[in-house]
Amino acid sequence: MTTEWLWIAVIACGAATFAWRALGVFVVRRIDPRGPFFQWVTCVSYAMVAGLIFRMLVLPESELASVPLAVRVGAVVIAFAAYFAFSRRLVAGVLAGSLSLSTMVHWFS
Repeated sequence: MTTEWLWIAVIACGAATFAWRALGVFVVRRIDPRGPFFQWVTCVSYAMVAGLIFRMLVLPESELASVPLAVRVGAVVIAFAAYFAFSRRLVAGVLAGSLSLSTMVHWFS
């Protein structure tokens, strides 16, 4: 394969990506973000995140399995507390949970 064909492939992939993005811009204008469909999508996404957090908490894999359950639960409690303390800011919850987990793992091991 020559370099010309590679450039054609890169340009075609970029054009396809931007075509879908442009279509999304036109479609999103007609969607009500407070409608029932988006409320359902929001509920499903929250349920998926809650399920993943619960699975990581109760049935961890790899290195997380060596961390005691009390430490994992403590980090989740701290993450939720920070999330609600900082006006439901996801970044605050994630940072607090990550920092507390790493601190407790270092402290208790």
